[in-house]
Amino acid sequence: MKMEQIYHSVTLDRDKCRGCTNCIKNCPTEAIRVRDGKAVILETKCIDCGECIRICPQHAKTATTDSLKILQNYKFNIAIPAPSFCGQFKEDIDVNKLLNALKAVGFNEVYEVAEAAERVTIATREYLKKKDRKKPSISSSCPAIIRLIQIRFPELIDNIIPVKSPMEVTGRIAREKAISLGYRDEDIGIFFITPCPAKVTSIKQPVGSEKSHVNGAFSIAQVYGEVLKNLNSIKDGEVEAIQRSSGVGISWGRAGGENQAIGRNNHLSVDGIHNVIDVLEEVEMGKLNNVDYIECQACIGGCIGGVLTVENHFIARVKLRRLAEKYGEESKLDEKEVLDDYKQGKYFMEEKIQPKPVLQLDDNLGQAIKKMELMEDILKNLPGLDCGACGSPNCRALAEDIVRGYASELDCIFKLRKRVKELAEEMVALSKKVPPAMGIEDTEEGGKLIDTETGTDSG
Repeated sequence: MKMEQIYHSVTLDRDKCRGCTNCIKNCPTEAIRVRDGKAVILETKCIDCGECIRICPQHAKTATTDSLKILQNYKFNIAIPAPSFCGQFKEDIDVNKLLNALKAVGFNEVYEVAEAAERVTIATREYLKKKDRKKPSISSSCPAIIRLIQIRFPELIDNIIPVKSPMEVTGRIAREKAISLGYRDEDIGIFFITPCPAKVTSIKQPVGSEKSHVNGAFSIAQVYGEVLKNLNSIKDGEVEAIQRSSGVGISWGRAGGENQAIGRNNHLSVDGIHNVIDVLEEVEMGKLNNVDYIECQACIGGCIGGVLTVENHFIARVKLRRLAEKYGEESKLDEKEVLDDYKQGKYFMEEKIQPKPVLQLDDNLGQAIKKMELMEDILKNLPGLDCGACGSPNCRALAEDIVRGYASELDCIFKLRKRVKELAEEMVALSKKVPPAMGIEDTEEGGKLIDTETGTDSG
């Protein structure tokens, strides 16, 4: 079987890494180890949430996005900014003027993901009417959460709403409109202005579909400076009417905004990857079956807290909330048109989300059970302090690494120290011994001969 090639936006700069172990302790999927004084990212476990980028004091973790030079590869370029994009700038800047400034970076057209978020809101409301859906339903908007569920909570995959993300919906609509203008599909470049690395990965290697409608991504931080410069040069009379979104779609850029838009009473909103894990564990144990819908965001504060943003997420949250209030809840969309497209399946993922069983110890069930038993035996003999000095995030992870052949028990500093002590004691004992052929030595100890092997008086 051919191994699937894995793409990751999050990468490591080994020259900057000092092996401090901060990242291994904060990675939600235990996807990082420190070996030979440098961090190593286990690509099968990484979900590109960006927590390691956020926590690394040496800035050794980075997110790979496209270069603006890639725009030269296409005849018609379209920017699709995330709803969180608007929260990065001053509140008094008109959204239309902001979108015009983004267009001037080098795009032929701009389509708001916030407008597509309103479409997804309608589609999600319709899906939640299904009586046979698995509760609680889990939002599919955050790709880091989808990958987290694939790896750590595969039994919850059926809880994920199979509705495409606003980014993908925007990509489809933008491409269809560009084709209607006479452009060939291969000449159209659609680029997401992203707040996080997980979105980049979802473009390059989508989940739920074979190919993304989006060609690439630029980080918000990447275009921020250019947009600021363009804002100063655009005159009010030259502003093109680009904005199509209302406050409903804009709200999606912050935690809780999605639930607010959908308008469910029996719902839950959770942000921050570690908080999400706590909630999903509750779901896994069947404790939240009475909850109707869960909005999960990997970043604290939602997308405004992504590692590729510029503004402090507390400030951006307030800005986005005020923007949403300014533009109101009255959508410009034709709801009947959206529902017709929904019935035709245009809002649904084409493929079923598959689990990624990276936690299994062996393909053979019998061998996997034996390895699990061995892992538990090894774990019992480890100190259980989860100090991370071994280069694994905790003792259980070290035990797993040992069973997989990636580490040894002596990687544990406490085991190593104990072994060194034992070896030292053995060396001392050996230093007092002589080969039997050497017999008895004369040792002056009260004028008597001492047998050096037995230590007894030979006379």
